[in-house]
Amino acid sequence: MSCSVSYKFNGASIDYNKTKTITLADFPIRSNYVWGPMANIFNNQLKDQFANHTKLMQVKRNGDLKIDGEITRYEQRNKSVSSEGYSAQTELSMTVNVRFTNNKNHAEDFERQFTSTATYETTQSLNAVQEELVTQMVKDICDQIFNATVANW
Repeated sequence: MSCSVSYKFNGASIDYNKTKTITLADFPIRSNYVWGPMANIFNNQLKDQFANHTKLMQVKRNGDLKIDGEITRYEQRNKSVSSEGYSAQTELSMTVNVRFTNNKNHAEDFERQFTSTATYETTQSLNAVQEELVTQMVKDICDQIFNATVANW
C-alpha cells in the first residue's frame, strides 16, 4: 500500500512530490479585432495567477505542466436595444484557446476554449472602458484556466 501527500493551496490540488514546474507560454493574439495591450495584460495575469496560488516554479521549457495557446476572439456586439430602437448596451467578449499538457499524467491533457464577456453602456466609448473591461475578462479567463488545470474539483 502506498501513501501520497497532496497539498491544497489556495484552491490548487497539486502533488508537489511529482509536479514541481510549469511552462507558461506567451499567448499571441490571433483575433481579427485587436486592442494592443490585451496580450500583455493576459500573459502577465496568467503568470501571476500561478505564481501567487501555487508553489510551482515557472520554467521556460519542459515544465511538468505546460500551458500554451492563443487569444482567438475579441469582439463586441449590441446586447440590448432601448425603447427608441437604439443599442443601449454593448457586449465585449474575449475567447482564448488553451492547450494544457500534464507531462506527469497525459490523461489530464486537453485543448479547449475559455470565454468571458463584459457589458458596457453604449453611451460610453469603448476607449473609455476598454482597459477596465479587458482586465476583468482576463481575470475571469485566467481563473477558468487555473481551475481547469490545477484545481481538480
